[in-house]
Formats: sequence, structure tokens, C-alpha cells
Amino acid sequence: MKLNLNGLGFFISNCKYLLLFSPLLLVCMALGSKTLHAEGKNDGMLIVGCWHRWQLATIISPPACAPVPFKSVSFKTMQLFAFGINHKTAPLAVREQVAFNVEAMESALRDLVGHGAAKEATILSTCNRTEVYCSTHDPVQAINWLATYHKLPANNIEPYIYTMPQEQAVQHAFRVASGLDSMVLGEPQILGQMKQAVRYAEQAGTLGFLLHKLFQRTFSVAKDVRTQTEIGANLTSMAAAAVKLAERIFPSIADQRVLFIGAGEMIELNAVHFAAKSPKQITVANRTLERAQALARRINGHAITLHELPDQLAQHDIIVTCTASQLPILGKGMVERALKMRKHRPLFIVDLAVPRDVEAEVAELRDVFLYTVDDLAEAVRDGLDARQGAVKEAEVIINSGVSEFMHWMESREVVPTIRALRDVAERQRRNEMEKALRHLAKGEPVEKVLELLSNALTNKFLHAPTQALNQAQASERDAILETIHRLYQLHLSE
Repeated sequence: MKLNLNGLGFFISNCKYLLLFSPLLLVCMALGSKTLHAEGKNDGMLIVGCWHRWQLATIISPPACAPVPFKSVSFKTMQLFAFGINHKTAPLAVREQVAFNVEAMESALRDLVGHGAAKEATILSTCNRTEVYCSTHDPVQAINWLATYHKLPANNIEPYIYTMPQEQAVQHAFRVASGLDSMVLGEPQILGQMKQAVRYAEQAGTLGFLLHKLFQRTFSVAKDVRTQTEIGANLTSMAAAAVKLAERIFPSIADQRVLFIGAGEMIELNAVHFAAKSPKQITVANRTLERAQALARRINGHAITLHELPDQLAQHDIIVTCTASQLPILGKGMVERALKMRKHRPLFIVDLAVPRDVEAEVAELRDVFLYTVDDLAEAVRDGLDARQGAVKEAEVIINSGVSEFMHWMESREVVPTIRALRDVAERQRRNEMEKALRHLAKGEPVEKVLELLSNALTNKFLHAPTQALNQAQASERDAILETIHRLYQLHLSE
């Protein structure tokens, strides 16, 4: 009889996970939600032995996530974690101490990861929040890094920090991107700010697989919220609120001169709103004249540099400032001189920067009406009631997205075990195949070789569950029996 080794090899290759291997592949997933108590065991895992020995050990599910003080949080493996402060937990005076300069963002990210505080990291730093999303096994080290980087004692910021492990971090990211956690409910700028934060992490090389997947899903959920709900309806923006406050001081903005300091997104938004009121004059001041000129052309204004501010300040009635400067742009002395030149005519200032562009002492001066980001909170509440119904709809979309993402994360946790199972099975298959080929080379009948091969594979694959049942303690035997019955679809009554 002619020996068809190609056909036999094809059979062996394609039956390598036949018999009992597929059900065994599910053992780790099925037991992941079951608690099997074994004396002296605190942690659970599926131990995959060498060719001849598989052993099932205790598997204990982690407790449900709950908000906890950051000092009590610790992970044995890298896990998703978020922490930060925002306008709800900390005043402006605290928030500005932990704000990140845009120009230093990438170096800060590399410093965080480089010191081992996190494996992956993204920093979201805006006027209203500083948040770190990371993959870490030591949250305390990550939070301490935040204080150390800003040269602050840890206890200075500890009372204001919120921490969110795993599922809570996912839900928080979705809510933030959707505008549900913003000072202005439903405001769209935060989504762009979060996308920019992700770009910084990409450029810094700190955006790994987990965070990349998280933010991909975050932006998708945020898009669904904004297109499927009315969360952005009847929206009073910071810019609109600033205009309303100015109109309380001046009867007509059309008779006033307006100065914008900075040329970023927030200034652009304010410039558009104020320009719609046709002020007498518009000036844009910026560190780089080119950017100031680009914005000035769009709103029919003229541009100056920051060095010209001392001479130009007194000529303006309304000042809106928002720069990335780590030091104040307008000091008390400069404003005092401007007031004298104005003969104490009212000066309206809106400081939207974090850290602040205007020294806090300026608020003490007569004839100065100074408003910060936090001061605008009340003004932006208009239309809030009309958006409350949309919040409930948005939460449904977010919760669904969280469930899907957590399912994906949980499935990723078993990948190393699945890979190990496949590796063990593949080694067993190759070992038995080599034996079969040697028998065939000796001229033994194909039918006999196939019989030996199938029996050997059956014994190999059955060895682990059989041994686990034989060696199981009384306290764990019922659970193992239940799992094996489920995986192998055993119906003893039949």
C-alpha cells in the first residue's frame, strides 16, 4: 500500500485541537467569574503545566469597583486608572497649581512614564480640570508624581483629588468627552481638548494599546451622545456668558473698545461673540504677532504684541485674556496705572486662563470688574433645565459603551492564558505527530498509527481535568465538577 504522508499530515494538522481542546480553552473564562475556595490560596489563576500536567487552582473574582481614597488603591498588574482635580473638587487657586503648560506637555508625559509611575499615560489639562489617564500598577506613585512634578507637597492636593480605577475611569472618560462633566453642561470644546491630549500622548510615545483603545471608544461614544441627544441644545457658552456680564457693566458694547489677550481657541470663541456686538475697536495681543494678526483679520481688529500691553491697556474698556503663560500677564501695578490714565472709568476683565493671567489682587482695585472661570459658573446655568432630559438619554448611551468596553478589557485579560493553552496543546500535538511519523516510517499500518495518535491526544487532553477532579479538595470539588459539566456539555442522565 502506498503511504500518503501529505494526506496524513493534513489530517494531523487540522485535528490538533480536536477532541477536548476547544472546551478546555474556555476553562479560564468560565472560571473567571466563579470563586473556588482552596486553603491557603488568596489569588486565582489557571496553571498550565508542561506536556503531561495541567492543574486547576483557585480562581477568585476581584471585588466590584468602588470609589476609594488613592492611598488604599494598589494593583498587582497594570490596570486602567484615572485621577485628577476639576472645578467640582478644587477652587481655581488649587487647579492652577497643577495645570500643565502646552509646550511642556510631551516632556511631562515622558517624565511620568520614564519614572515608572505608569506604563501608558495621557494628560488632559484645561481651564476646569487636570486629569491623568494611565495604565499603572501603583496609583499612589502616579499621584505622587503629579505633586512632585509641580513641586508641591502631596498633602496640598490630596484633599481635592478623585481617583477612578478601571470601570469608573472608562465611565468618567466617556462623560467628560460628552460634556456631562463640564462646567457648561454639553459644551463641545472639551471633546477637542481631549483629542488634543491624545495627540500629545501619541507624539510623546506614551499612548499604548490600552489607552488608544479607550480613547477611540471615548470619541465614538461622545459622537453618539451629541448626535442622538439634545445635550448641546440651549447652550450658554463661556463666551456668551462673558458678553452678558459685560452688558451688565456697559449699556452698549458697541461703544466700547475690546482687547483680547491670547490667540487660542477660547479667545477665538470670545472674539466671535464680542465681534457680533460691533464694538468700537478690537485689539488682539499675543506673544507671536503672526497669530494675533491672523485672528485680528477675521474679526476686523488690529494686532499687537504682549510687550505693547502696558501702553495699550488704558485704551480698552473690556479685556478678555486666556494664555498658556505660567505667570500673570496683568499685574496689579499695570492695571493701577491704566485706571489712572482712564480717570477711573470702569474696566471689565474676564480671565479665562488657568493658571490665571491676572493677579488676584487686581480684584481689590476700585472700578475693576474682574471675573474668573469659576465666576462664570452661575452665568452659564441658563438653559440647564432644558438639557436635563438629554442627560438621562446620554447616560444610557454611556453606560452601554462602558459595558462593551469592560467586556473587551475582560476578554483581554484571558488572552495570555489562552495563548499558553494553545502553546501547550501545540507542543503536545507536535510530540504525538513526531511519534506517529516514526511509526509510519517503520512501515506500520496507517489505521493503527491513527488509532495510536487519537488515543494519545485524547489522553493528553483529558489528563488535566481528570487529575484536577481526582486531586480536588472537598471544598472545591463541586465547583470543578460544575465547570467541567458545563464546558463538556455532560448530561449524565443520558
